[in-house]
Amino acid sequence: QLELEESGGGSVQAGGSLKLSCSASGFSAYSRACLAWFRQAPGKKREGAALIGANGQTVYADSVKGRFTVSRDNAKNILYLQMDSLKPEDTAEYYCALELECAGWPPTEHWEYTYRGRGTQVTVSS
Repeated sequence: QLELEESGGGSVQAGGSLKLSCSASGFSAYSRACLAWFRQAPGKKREGAALIGANGQTVYADSVKGRFTVSRDNAKNILYLQMDSLKPEDTAEYYCALELECAGWPPTEHWEYTYRGRGTQVTVSS
């Protein structure tokens, strides 16, 4: 069974940090997948916060550049998102997504990813 499971969400004050993890199970070609962290706040459009390609290429939303870092551990099938200098506007449901056999730059739209996790809530208070 192919599954993605996020962890690490929670509540933090502005300026704080959180590290999200996304564990993938059942994927034999994880190293050739594109991976992404999307987020969605109530009433707002879903946003690709951080993306990483199979070769390690990264793409960040302008709103998180310089504060968030996406990384992957192909040996453990885990995707990470280190979030520093958090702001109240970072409050959202964060979920990871995966697209297998993905060459080149990672897709930027959520519908381009076949698999997604259930999400983890991040709340940043001022």
